[in-house]
Amino acid sequence: MRWRGTAMPGSGWPETDSAPTRAWRWLQHGARRVAGGALDALLPPHCLTCDAAVDRQGSLCAACFGGLSFVTEPCCQHCGVPFPHRCAGIAVPGGGICPACAQRPPAFAAARAALRYDAASQRLILPFKHGDRTEFADPLARHMARAGAALLARADLLAPVPLHWRRLLSRRYNQAALLSARLARIAGKPHVPDLLRRQRPTPPLGERGAAERAAVLEGGLRALPRRGGAGGRTAGAAGG
Repeated sequence: MRWRGTAMPGSGWPETDSAPTRAWRWLQHGARRVAGGALDALLPPHCLTCDAAVDRQGSLCAACFGGLSFVTEPCCQHCGVPFPHRCAGIAVPGGGICPACAQRPPAFAAARAALRYDAASQRLILPFKHGDRTEFADPLARHMARAGAALLARADLLAPVPLHWRRLLSRRYNQAALLSARLARIAGKPHVPDLLRRQRPTPPLGERGAAERAAVLEGGLRALPRRGGAGGRTAGAAGG
């Protein structure tokens, strides 16, 4: 097969790539599809959070997906906390800012959350955070990319919130770094995993409210000197 100056239809590869480069990419793509098919034949794909059969690896069944509560508009334009829906007859605060942010504006420009933290989302988050289930990073990053699409479009780079080195040793990986790396790939943005440094250890934040979390974390992070003067808009993936 010969290609002349154009990419294979539907490949998404640049037309400026040389024919050998396109051929190599096509072979890699084919090899991945064959390997994925073999894996599905040996280990049929199952839902990430139950035993139900699904169409592809790393996805949720209809029941588990339907149980998730996604955070959508209207929400606070600063912190992202959802407001009661307009259909409930409750007016959204003026300017789209929640009372807490109006009284004490946060240090960051804006934040968004993908899912409400309830029993359904915990089945994704807790195994990923504490149970070595790193395969959850991809679906969680896709949900985060949807929720934060407007912020990602304006961001110049992405950086994770770091773990203190003691917690990193016990957990063996930083879940925020896995998420921010996948978010950067989805958004096509630079990823700077060492932008921030944790100054001191902090207690677990899982059962704390937003105000208490902010108080615990205050002064706990700093930008590294070689990165601190870079400027621009940074999007961070939260960690704990």
